[in-house]
Amino acid sequence: MNLKGRLILMNFLQFFVWGAWLITIANYWFGKGIGNPSEFGKIFTTLGISSILMPALTGIIADRWFNAERLYGLLHILSGTVVCCIPLVHDPDTFFWVMLLAMLFYMPTIALSNSVAYHALKSNNLDLVKVFPPIRVWGTIGFIAAMWITNLSGSKATEMQFYISATGSFLLGIYSFTLPKCPPALAEKSKSLTETLGLNAFRLFKSPKMALFFVFAMMLGAALQLTNMYGDRYVDNFKEVPEYADLFVVKYSTIIMSISQVSETLFILAIPFFLRRFGIKQVMLISMIAWVLRFGLLAYADPVGGLWMIILSCIVYGMAFDFFNISGSLFVETQTDSKIRSSAQGLFMMMVNGFGAVFGSFTSGYIIEKYFLHPDGSFMWKPIWLTFACYAAVVAVLFALFFKHKHDRTLEVRH
Repeated sequence: MNLKGRLILMNFLQFFVWGAWLITIANYWFGKGIGNPSEFGKIFTTLGISSILMPALTGIIADRWFNAERLYGLLHILSGTVVCCIPLVHDPDTFFWVMLLAMLFYMPTIALSNSVAYHALKSNNLDLVKVFPPIRVWGTIGFIAAMWITNLSGSKATEMQFYISATGSFLLGIYSFTLPKCPPALAEKSKSLTETLGLNAFRLFKSPKMALFFVFAMMLGAALQLTNMYGDRYVDNFKEVPEYADLFVVKYSTIIMSISQVSETLFILAIPFFLRRFGIKQVMLISMIAWVLRFGLLAYADPVGGLWMIILSCIVYGMAFDFFNISGSLFVETQTDSKIRSSAQGLFMMMVNGFGAVFGSFTSGYIIEKYFLHPDGSFMWKPIWLTFACYAAVVAVLFALFFKHKHDRTLEVRH
């Protein structure tokens, strides 16, 4: 297998491992009666906590002492081992700690997979901008494939989803030791600990414009995991209505929700056009409006007359997710000094996938449990989605009013 094929397989398995349970874990959690919504919200905070703590620490190890591909493989084997233990846990507090341990091992592998791929491609004198995106898109394909396998195998509400994930982890862990060597970057050892951890990027908060941007990044990051947490559970819940129970969209809700990931891959291709036409600020604002539509459509959907709303909400997801993440990354790229640009990108991801995810997961679980449960414990789905839509709308309005940025086509499209 050539280099591109080897990296494609790595990316496919990297996100296959995640896709096997991320969208369907709510069906398992509530189906088994493990805990309440606020406790479930805490489970998703483990992704944010891990995103805050681990990438920088594993980056130090890979930069100074340990081949990145070997560390990558070891982390996947450890993650798979812990995920195998999840079905043995039935107490919500213990579940949290086991999931946190699994995520502490898994989340840094996303960054390490990029490091391994970048080093291998550069070592072979290949153009990263041209070659890497077609390789990375196989990660999304792997995520979709895992969703389909979990659904078609009847595992979306059973412990098998974790075993599917763990199998992918073990295969990838073993396979990682055959990947091109990515040794520690000896030249980087001269960096201070502050620089290595990316803490020097925090000085960007001295700029009111950048501080405001990072605050909005955190606020929108709070919305990013909400449909991953509750989307599949919402559609699957229609099985409780007799006339909906045998419909394809209900039985195979995970497959339907995978349209979101398909849309994500397609909207990436549209970003250059939107950036040229509207600029970074407007593209980010379009993303926020798309989140309003995503949640609003789900509030009024049903599997028959409102099926088009479910489908459209999945299509809109691609715009909502990609437009902010990529345009936000470009904003950081064009607005920061080259000396701290990598650290600034790390800070952006920390605000979105770290602090934002923790805030969104914890708060949504608390609000649902306190205000949006029927006496029998079932979810009041319509007001839940409308509340999420209102939150996204408020963020969009505040962003439009207070975030000032002039469109510079030359800067924004060049990158």
